[in-house]
Amino acid sequence: MTILDISSAAIERAKKRLGDQASRIKWIVSDILDFAPKTQYDFWHDRATFHFLTERREIDRYLEIADQAIASGGILVVGTFSEQGPTKCSGITIKQYSAQSISELFQSYFKKIECMTIDHSTPFGTTQNFVFCSFGK
Repeated sequence: MTILDISSAAIERAKKRLGDQASRIKWIVSDILDFAPKTQYDFWHDRATFHFLTERREIDRYLEIADQAIASGGILVVGTFSEQGPTKCSGITIKQYSAQSISELFQSYFKKIECMTIDHSTPFGTTQNFVFCSFGK
């Protein structure tokens, strides 16, 4: 298992929570747009990264990286703010998606398996609406 996060502080917190189990994971501190996969993965799960990519060149780069990183027959799951979700996260403007709009973006590289929307209850007592889509390669 590999975990990638732009924040070294977030990775350190996760390692601390996992204790001795953390040594079983490969940890990578990187912006997703700078990630150069050295291996291919059978499963890729992205919860709340994709919606921070608001420019077409960033979105295209993400798609290229995912295509390179996911093995043939692999699965990609992306969770991002829906069109009913917030327009900002941590004070940063994000891009909202519908099941259709995100599926259209990924269709050049992946085949849609399923999309669903869910309400996520935050620790602050608010609700955020997400769309999760799974794709096969």
